Amino acid sequence: MLIIILVESSLELIPNKMHNHPSVISYSKKFKKDPSKILLDNSWHFGAMKGLENEIKRGRPDILHLTLLSLCTTPAFYENKIRVFVHTINDEIISINNNTRLPKSYHRFQGLMEKLFLTKKIEFEDKILMKIEKSSLSQIISKIKPTKIIGLTTNGQKTTLGKLIEQAQENSCILIGGFQKGHFSKETEKIIEESFSIHDSSLEAHLVASRLVYEYEKTILFR
Repeated sequence: MLIIILVESSLELIPNKMHNHPSVISYSKKFKKDPSKILLDNSWHFGAMKGLENEIKRGRPDILHLTLLSLCTTPAFYENKIRVFVHTINDEIISINNNTRLPKSYHRFQGLMEKLFLTKKIEFEDKILMKIEKSSLSQIISKIKPTKIIGLTTNGQKTTLGKLIEQAQENSCILIGGFQKGHFSKETEKIIEESFSIHDSSLEAHLVASRLVYEYEKTILFR
């Protein structure tokens, strides 16, 4: 099994200190939602985000939506050959059951994530499909105990995804950034055992995820 963690992902509710900003108030009235129950999205809340700590990595839940669809609609996911976790920018961990079918519509995904933050779990027919808990990346790593921790970053050693999969051991954990720009934090870099770069320029997370799983599937499903 391959473990994939989307790290420092741009997923969070609107911070309390932004609730009184005009753009947040306007959005809240438009969609008839309480500001404390709305996902931070820079498409709508760009003005309110000015000066927000670590702004470059925040307010892009659409990145996570696309990337999760790239991972969680694959044969490897449905056949329990990969495990997917999300680590958020605010140190929360989302665990995703392999029976989960994520909505293709972003607006439905947004509603699902807002419900997850509120209820802490998503259930269907007495099965927990998704749950979120306060936890650091190091804590989830300690819990799942991977054999190797690999980070995909432009700062890493040059390789191809094919070669990377060949080198990966059973139960290896691969970290993909779930944010728009920038690099892994120093805390994340301390956890990574080996760093690799698959392209000279930065690639979007959903593209990396889909190509990674395809290369992995070739080794376990297509032989």
